[in-house]
Amino acid sequence: MGRRETCNPSIEEVRTRFEDWRQNRQGKAAIPGELWAAAADVARWNGVNRTAAELHLDGGKLKRLMIATRAEREKAAPPSFVELVAPHVPVIAECSVELEGRRGKIRIQLKGSSAADLTALSRMLWDLAS
Repeated sequence: MGRRETCNPSIEEVRTRFEDWRQNRQGKAAIPGELWAAAADVARWNGVNRTAAELHLDGGKLKRLMIATRAEREKAAPPSFVELVAPHVPVIAECSVELEGRRGKIRIQLKGSSAADLTALSRMLWDLAS
């Protein structure tokens, strides 16, 4: 049996809810959707056959309900990967960078480069100097 999250009801809790409903239902009323949903949650952890047997339910209907609710959850689930497209970075017409260190001074002139190119160059030079 897998690890159970605290928000999922136990099979005993759901069995008690079904017993209460069966004792208090009017005539041959259909099982409410909330009880079917609780049974489907329990079946995900305990298996369809065991759950259907312990709750006195139709195993085929329980399995169909589990499949349907899984499909709904997958449709509603947020995407696990979102691609972000960077906006167009304007090109710097001309730029001069002067760096001074222990060993001297360097002047770099860039033409037609982007800010990303300048950032990459600065990082490379900083790493070499460090």
